[in-house]
Amino acid sequence: MAPADAARSTASDDTPVLELVQFRLNAGTEDDDFIEAARGTEAMLRAGGALIRRFLTKDSEGTWSDVIEWTSMEAALSAAEAVMQEPDFQPLMQMIDPETVNLSHAPILWRME
Repeated sequence: MAPADAARSTASDDTPVLELVQFRLNAGTEDDDFIEAARGTEAMLRAGGALIRRFLTKDSEGTWSDVIEWTSMEAALSAAEAVMQEPDFQPLMQMIDPETVNLSHAPILWRME
C-alpha cells in the first residue's frame, strides 16, 4: 500500500498525533531570538523518543505555529505537561504572550508523503 493510501477511520493508541500551538510573541521579541530559544528545547523533546518532527511557522499577521508530530496522544499529552516544568523551555515560554496561546492535539488519520 502506498503511504498516501494509509488512512484510518478512527484513532488508536498508536496513532500519531499532531500538536498545534498557535501564539504571538511578546512585544519587542525578535524572531531570531525566539528561534534560538526553540533550538534550546530540542534535547529535551528528543530525549523522550516520541517526537517525529517539528516545525515553526509565522504568518503575515505575526501569528506563530509550533507544529509537532508525536508517536501517540499519550506521548503528546505527557510532553505538553513536562515542558511546563522544564528549565530549557523557560526562555521560550517567556517570549510568548500567554493570552494568545491556543493549543490543540488531534490524531493523524491520513497522511500523504
